[in-house]
Amino acid sequence: MIRTHPNDPPLTSAEAARVAWYIGRMAKRAIAGEDVYQADLQAKVDRILDGARKRAVREAAAART
Repeated sequence: MIRTHPNDPPLTSAEAARVAWYIGRMAKRAIAGEDVYQADLQAKVDRILDGARKRAVREAAAART
């Protein structure tokens, strides 16, 4: 598991790679200008982080039993 930020859940290697890919695409769009639409990519990153949070809760619950 890869930890990106203290408030974020631990990410698998695949999730971390996808987040890095989307952040790279956001950076590329940012070069085009400040007014470029990026909410679609941010939503994808948020979706990955939400899935990682759900997985972390599910794994913690399974570890307790």
